[in-house]
Amino acid sequence: MTTANPLTTETEATTIVQLPHQSSVGEAAAPARAASAPADFTVRIAVGLAGMLFASLLAILNEQVTAAAMADIQGAFLIGHDDGTWLTALFEAANVATMVFAPWFGITFTLKRFTIGAVLATMLFGLLCPFAPNLLALYSLRVLQGVAGGCLPPMLIIVALRYLPPRFKLYGLAGYALTATFGPALGTPLAALWTEFVSWRMAFWQIIPLGVLCCIAIQQGLPADPLKLERLRAFNWIGFVTGFPAFAMLVTGLLQGDRLDWFDSALIRVMFGGGALLLVVFLASEWFQPVPFFKLQLLARRNFAHGLSTLLGTVILLVGVAAIPGQFLARVHGYRPLQTAPLSLLLAVPLLITLPLTAAFLNTRRADHRWVIATGLSLMFATCVMGSFMTSVWIRDNFYVLQSLQIVAQPLVIMSILMGVTTGLPPTEGPFASAMFNTLKTFSATLATGLIEGVGTAREHFHSSMLVDQLGNRAPMTSPGLDTSDGLAQLAHRIHEQAVVLTSADLYRVLACVAIALLLLVPVLPVRIYPPWSTTPPSSK
Repeated sequence: MTTANPLTTETEATTIVQLPHQSSVGEAAAPARAASAPADFTVRIAVGLAGMLFASLLAILNEQVTAAAMADIQGAFLIGHDDGTWLTALFEAANVATMVFAPWFGITFTLKRFTIGAVLATMLFGLLCPFAPNLLALYSLRVLQGVAGGCLPPMLIIVALRYLPPRFKLYGLAGYALTATFGPALGTPLAALWTEFVSWRMAFWQIIPLGVLCCIAIQQGLPADPLKLERLRAFNWIGFVTGFPAFAMLVTGLLQGDRLDWFDSALIRVMFGGGALLLVVFLASEWFQPVPFFKLQLLARRNFAHGLSTLLGTVILLVGVAAIPGQFLARVHGYRPLQTAPLSLLLAVPLLITLPLTAAFLNTRRADHRWVIATGLSLMFATCVMGSFMTSVWIRDNFYVLQSLQIVAQPLVIMSILMGVTTGLPPTEGPFASAMFNTLKTFSATLATGLIEGVGTAREHFHSSMLVDQLGNRAPMTSPGLDTSDGLAQLAHRIHEQAVVLTSADLYRVLACVAIALLLLVPVLPVRIYPPWSTTPPSSK
């Protein structure tokens, strides 16, 4: 079993909790164990955990709803497409880079104070965004809101590992999985509700009522820990000054790459080249730091390494299967967010049931998380294969079956990953695991966006060229009416439509390959583990 670093001063708040399989070392050690045990789980702590859950959901909704409503936001501010892309890129860059360091600051300034401060900052910047006097001010507010929002999701895993009893840990992780699956699925429906029936400003202001509720629940529920300002003397400045710009530059390069034609742009070359170099320096410094932001030694655990590697591919799958139908329906049939919202709601609402059911199943000794994750990945593979047969006549109803498979597939995969990553992990290592897990999760979503945009653009150009070539070779067979302007416009529309269909099918095939690659890891890397409450020791391999 991996032991906690003795130099991690967060043990002052929560020392290593003895795992269920550890035997007693004598009656004399009993008082020490009692003193180091976490506080009893009470209704008050449950309220605090609910507040943390809603804080994480608030951050996800703020990100997803503003992204889905970006066209209306750009129209309200009279911003062009190119300038509008920077609103998303700058926000995501700050969001991902902050997640690396948020757990360290959360332990230093206490989880309670740090989370409430981050929620209040997210609300404040969201309140001010619609009143930005110019584009530069709006960019600045979005960057600051990205920093504040990036502090919230990592806190949920930390408090779940610290306060939840072993028998309820998987249910707490199901709450985290809910923010990662249910939250993004609500993005499009909420954006459609605000922009179609209320005001585009609500895309920014919707978080305020939920934020107030979060602050009250966290303030009343979580215990008040003492500040640990002495940790600031051991702050890893090298890691901070290399890690923050590294992730920010890589995210910016991924989100702006397709628009700027990737490596043909000097800016993209600088973003990727400089970001990769700084990332290498950051990871090297983290390996030797006594109190790091990333504890890379955790990767020696086979289940932890498998969880992170599978997380990377799974997030790509989740983003892809959610984005492709919406893009296809918007570009081929002109759907607005209001018309694609039922697809998202079909997935979001049942997850409220399937996620806790999956947690309950994995919480039994008979469940093997390796078979569970393999089943979920197989369903994702089936979704991608079915989607690859799409045609131009597909409408929203044709995607319902594909989304229905995700209702079962997503909980099986996400809950199995969380179980593999956290089982046997003492609370003192929770901040390290949370930083690595959340950073990789959010960065993977950005990578998925860049992959879909890059591959999609390349394949659409290819299919458009091939269709035009085939049409030229069959010129004698074309209709005489095509020599008119209306006829040529109809022909161009049909070529574009077919190119979008073929491109969407290709993207599903790429995702199917990702699912196969993840399936091949299952019999090789992870080892059998048991629920946190079980008396059977989890493997330390």
